[in-house]
Parts: sequence; C-alpha cells; structure tokens
Amino acid sequence: MSYKFANVRTELPGPEAKDLLAKRKMFIPKGVSNGIPTFVDHANGALLTDVDGNTYIDFAGAIGTINVGHCNPQVVDALHDQIDKYIHPGFNVMMYQPYIELAERLAQLAPGHHEKQVLLLNSGAEAVENAVKIARKYTKRQGIVVFSGGFHGRTLMTMTMTSKVRPYKFEFGPFAPEVYKAPYPYVFRRPVGMDEEEYDKYILDQFKNFLLGDVAPETIAAVVMEPVQGEGGFIVPTKKFVQGVFEICKQYGIVFVADEIQSAFGRTGKYFAMEHFNVIPDLITVSKSLAAGVPLSGVIGRKEIMDTASPGELGGTYSGSPLGCRAALAVLDVIEKEKLNERGKVIGEKVMASFRQLAVKYDMIGDVRGLGAMCAIEFVKSKETLEPNKDVVNAIVNEAYKRGLITLSAGLHGNVIRVLMPLVISDEQLEEGLQILEESIAVATANLIVH
Repeated sequence: MSYKFANVRTELPGPEAKDLLAKRKMFIPKGVSNGIPTFVDHANGALLTDVDGNTYIDFAGAIGTINVGHCNPQVVDALHDQIDKYIHPGFNVMMYQPYIELAERLAQLAPGHHEKQVLLLNSGAEAVENAVKIARKYTKRQGIVVFSGGFHGRTLMTMTMTSKVRPYKFEFGPFAPEVYKAPYPYVFRRPVGMDEEEYDKYILDQFKNFLLGDVAPETIAAVVMEPVQGEGGFIVPTKKFVQGVFEICKQYGIVFVADEIQSAFGRTGKYFAMEHFNVIPDLITVSKSLAAGVPLSGVIGRKEIMDTASPGELGGTYSGSPLGCRAALAVLDVIEKEKLNERGKVIGEKVMASFRQLAVKYDMIGDVRGLGAMCAIEFVKSKETLEPNKDVVNAIVNEAYKRGLITLSAGLHGNVIRVLMPLVISDEQLEEGLQILEESIAVATANLIVH
C-alpha cells in the first residue's frame, strides 16, 4: 500500500495514540464518539497527520466544516491579526466591527433581494434553536414541522427535531412539545413500481395529508428543512417537493427555514444549496464551514421576521465571537478568490463519475447520489432486496483508515458512506482518495462474501 499522499507507517493506532487513548478513556465520557482511534498532530489543506506521523487524506472535513481546507493561510493570518487586538469583549457589552462586516456580507450573499438581518451564534444547534425562537415570536404560533430522516442538533429542541433515535435521542426524553415530523422524499426507497414523476406527486400529497391529519397549518410557526439531508444519508429532495412545501408555507404564513449548516458555502457548488431549488427561504441557518473550524453559526433572515424580538431576547455570551467573525470573513474571501463554488461542482462531477462506475461493479451498492460535492454511496445486501448493509460500511470505513483515508458513515441504518473532502483538495489527492476508497470497498465486500 504505497501512495503519494496517504502514508500509514505504524501499526494503528500507533504508540503515541495508544497512550492518549488510555487517557481519553479515563477522562472523557464514552458518550463522546470518535470516528477513528488516533489524534491529530497537524493538518494542512486536505491532509491530516497524526501524533505517530501517519498522514491521511481527509474525506470527512470535520463533518463538512473545512471546505476551505485545514489551516487555510488566509484564515490563519486573520486569526493571528485578531488575537493581537482583542479576543472577546462580548458583543452584548461592547460591539465590534467584524460582527457587523460579517453580517453585511452574509446578508448580501443569501438568496433574495429583500432586506435581511443576521444573528451570529456559536453552534449549528444553537442557530436552529434561535430560528425556532424567531419564527415563534414572529408568527405568535407554536408548531414546528421537520422531516423524517433529518438531523438538526443535540440540544433539547434540536434533538427533538432530529429523527434518528440511536445515538441521538435514546433515553434522553422527555422531548420538547409541538414538534411534528412530516414525510421526506427518498427517491431510492420509493414504493415499488412507482416512477419518479409519480413519486413526486405522491410525496407532496403525503405532506398535504400530514397537514390534515397531524397538525393544522394555521398553528405552525416554521417548517425547517435541510436542502440535502446530512446525517440522514445525503438524501436530495426533488425540486417539485421543495417548491411545493414552500408554496404551502407562503399560503398559510408559515416561516420556511432552510437548515444549511452542512450544505452551505460551496459544498453543493453554490453558496447555499437552496439556490438549486429556486426557493428563497425566510430564514437560513449556517455554521460548520462558515468559519473553517472556529465555533460560529448564524441565522440569516428577512428583516421583518428577524427584527421582531426585543433587546435581550437573542444572543449569548460568546455569540458571534471576534475570532469566529474574522475567520468567516477570510473564508468568504477564499471562496470568492479561489472560486470554490465552481470547484465544488468539479469535485462533485469527478466523485459521482467514480461512484457510478463502482455501482456497476458492486452488487452491494444500491444507490449513488449527491448535489455538487455533497456525494454518497448507499450500501445494500443485494440490489434485489435493497436491505440496508451497515456491516459493509463499517468494514469499508475501517479498511480506508488502515490505508490512510478518513471517511464517514451516515443514514438512518448507518449504511451510507458520505464524502465531505475540503474543496481545496488537489486533483491528485482526490484521485488517490477515490482509489483508496475503491480498494477498501473491494476488500470489505470480498471479506463479507467469504464470511
């Protein structure tokens, strides 16, 4: 296993990692999950090197956080410059310019020509929580509608909004009231014998029936939708469904919220994935790749909705920290300068071309899908039964790690491999990563067949 970029030179985990793992077990609760059993020493672009000197190609990107790459020089310079001036006066105490500059940039970039305002926060879950607060304040309603398969966070409200019970919700109840889950289009798993056009109509009718049987639309404050479901397995909805739901929201005065925490900032080939559906959301939640790894999130929305809350009702001690704002401003500069939206499209085309070839070759690949560089493979036990195959995904992720590639699983059944490589990855690194992924699939599927 000799590669140009990936270089695993010790047993895994290596000796330094083993020492740290022992301390991790002693001092960190097991409820904090870890993808691979090692520790980073340094990172650059699309490469990570661990404490034992093993180098990995990163197809995970800190779960979609590193679109501009690890330690992007422009981001690093911005952080150094900021930390020498001030670290945190607290925007609620004494305001600072980077918050204003970032809010202006995000308002300009977000879809639509209407007036917008921006609230900056810390995490994706916090952004979703505040979008719910704002929608309820504006509409004077209580109900929140989300979709099956969605993931919105781990706080009480966002855990309630999330679909997957294990590991996110099991034994953590009771949950927040007035949250309802509607059906979400999953083209690969549509009813047998139904073509895609028929399915479009069927799933939208299901949503309309949901508003008759589960919750009255007049009581709904917001519908919260991921343009592409992340943890759900990179499920891309149909344009007709998204537009249909949006029109129903307009009809009943419901705030339409796009949860773009994983899908924004070049990942799908545009600043915001919702642009692919020709829909202009009322509110957009953002985080992850916004600040290249510095904790920062935000809610971008229509001024008349955002401005409903009174002073003191929004914000938090660390919300919109100067370091996060400066990092985010640098990220937006990098996306524009290096044309990362266009790069996202190119990466997506290369990845999907590779995935389609794999789908022909391996019976355990049931579906390949994606939008821009947000791509996934769904594994099944066979193309006849389409039964989810979690075992092979676990084996592939482990085999890839041994070869120097970091990958992620996803999906309700854990049977999907999703890729979120930094958009600054070179063509050579991308090709090597895809080669390692194919080798890992070959080994894992062969082993499962033998056993």
